[in-house]
Amino acid sequence: CTGPILGTLLGTVLDSNAGPMQLTAGIAGFGVALGLPFGFFAAFPSWMSNFPKSGGWMTTVKVVLGFIELALALKFLSNADLVKHWGLLKIEPFLALWILIALAMGVYLLGKIRFPHDSPLKKLSPARLGFAVASFGFAAYLATGFLFDEKAGSLRPLKLLSGLAPPACYSWVYPCDCPQNISCFKDFCEGLAYAKEVNKPILIDFTGHACVNCRKMEEHVWPEREVYKYLKDDYVLISLYVDEKIDLPADQQKEVSMKSGGTRKLRTTGNKWAHFQTENFNNNSQPYYVLLSPDGKLLNTPVPYTPDPAEYANFLQCGLDAFKNLQAEQQQLGEK
Repeated sequence: CTGPILGTLLGTVLDSNAGPMQLTAGIAGFGVALGLPFGFFAAFPSWMSNFPKSGGWMTTVKVVLGFIELALALKFLSNADLVKHWGLLKIEPFLALWILIALAMGVYLLGKIRFPHDSPLKKLSPARLGFAVASFGFAAYLATGFLFDEKAGSLRPLKLLSGLAPPACYSWVYPCDCPQNISCFKDFCEGLAYAKEVNKPILIDFTGHACVNCRKMEEHVWPEREVYKYLKDDYVLISLYVDEKIDLPADQQKEVSMKSGGTRKLRTTGNKWAHFQTENFNNNSQPYYVLLSPDGKLLNTPVPYTPDPAEYANFLQCGLDAFKNLQAEQQQLGEK
């Protein structure tokens, strides 16, 4: 969750324009935020006495947190499954397991399931009943993830779970290579060759299998009408996964020099694309979007996570206008 912020801050170190100051301010913000509660309780220890006393309610809280921890454990396991391409925890079994956890937590809150340290439930409090209803409601919401989305060509993505659940395309029933049924390339050279062939600008999507904000962009922003038309018709989409663990061919596994000094060993495809992003665009956070002409010229300023569809559409339109102007200039030079 802190990756996009810290990644951008670390990337600014490569820039000579006040990079260290931005990094210092950003890291200081994280340190102050994490240390502030401990500082307050150290300065005002009497506040500790205002905390509620332990009792049966604490056991209930621990059990509920246990259910939540099980769900989050599946989330992190699904990240490993995505990166390693095991194919075990695709969207269908993930949703099924989360539904079972939500239902079990709701039944527990209603007092139908008891654990050894639970106190007898004499009366169902409004708060406990409310959380139980919320658990059942969440299970119902998860079940809608099994509906088919014709436009996306996959199961319906659950926007509230973007980045928590596997991508809708990572499916046993309706698998797809690229989000929203958009044609894309996973290799820069292949995408560049195709862009030259069809004479279209390129959208480089620096992304990751375990990137939460990448999934939010793909499931919240890309389907919007004003954005989807650009991705579908006007650009060649190249998605480069910086956490891809597929080993590079032996002749490509080598030490490479870095602008910031030192060397780096490229062992996997993800290493290759991460190095490509850092060295060419002075940024190592994801998502990161770069618009290029087919001959490799930068069309406008790249952007990171952009949750506003109108703003992202303007970014794409700006790049398209720059590409058309570039073509017009080249045509005029050719006529001369």
